[in-house]
Amino acid sequence: MARGPLAGASGPGKFSKRTDMSLGSTSYGEGGETASLNTAAPKSKTRGIADNVGGRPANPMAQTPVTPLFAPSQRPEEPITNGIDMGDGAGSEALAMRQPDDTNFRASIASYMPVLAYISDLPNTSPETRKAIRQLRDQL
Repeated sequence: MARGPLAGASGPGKFSKRTDMSLGSTSYGEGGETASLNTAAPKSKTRGIADNVGGRPANPMAQTPVTPLFAPSQRPEEPITNGIDMGDGAGSEALAMRQPDDTNFRASIASYMPVLAYISDLPNTSPETRKAIRQLRDQL
């Protein structure tokens, strides 16, 4: 027999209650199994990533404070276009993200080209695959 309007599973509305916020008891069921696994192997004496709680790092590093969005510039002499390939300032080479062309990759693709051409000529090959193979061929 129901015990009133709050009996049973939690539903939508003002009487809803989250049930996924606690791990429950560790004395029986899966909790007991988890506890036994937790003590089965020796643990490290130092904290690691697995010991993080609530998203906090085990060893917080000193971080520089975040500059607010509308705060004055901390580098007023640096152009806003610094780091992109247009406008004043250094181009994208300042970011050191460009990698030299890999000549071995080009040689590998050239050696695979007969197989790729065969795949491209198959009747059930998708147009996207044909386009990708064509782009590879054109870059050689």
